[in-house]
Amino acid sequence: MRITKLYAAVALLALSAGAALADPVEGQWKTQADDGAYAVVTVTPCGPAFCGVISRTFNDSGEYVSENKGKAIVWDMVAKGGGSYKDGKIWQPSTGKIYRSKMTLEGGLLKVSGCIGPICKTQTWLRVK
Repeated sequence: MRITKLYAAVALLALSAGAALADPVEGQWKTQADDGAYAVVTVTPCGPAFCGVISRTFNDSGEYVSENKGKAIVWDMVAKGGGSYKDGKIWQPSTGKIYRSKMTLEGGLLKVSGCIGPICKTQTWLRVK
């Protein structure tokens, strides 16, 4: 009986530590409007990096079900410390282009930029959750 309680306590501590160690970029982010629509992107760990999936989509009429819902929009984003994430890729749904990307976390804002050659684009995403 005592061993069972010990295992339960250790498991509880392990789960608590995992939640406390969650990276600040994890969560849901509202993108800026692009071609009249915007999305909520859910960022989670994917192996040693972070990835983002389109979890909700909106246009002028409100929320709608887009063919892009559930698709990866950010991947391979590596935490470099100090709110900096680099070496990733980002997909722009309105053009279908994939850019080399980096992100910078500043409180409730996530500055996301991507480049193809000398052409770069930047958006500031707002934390939703």
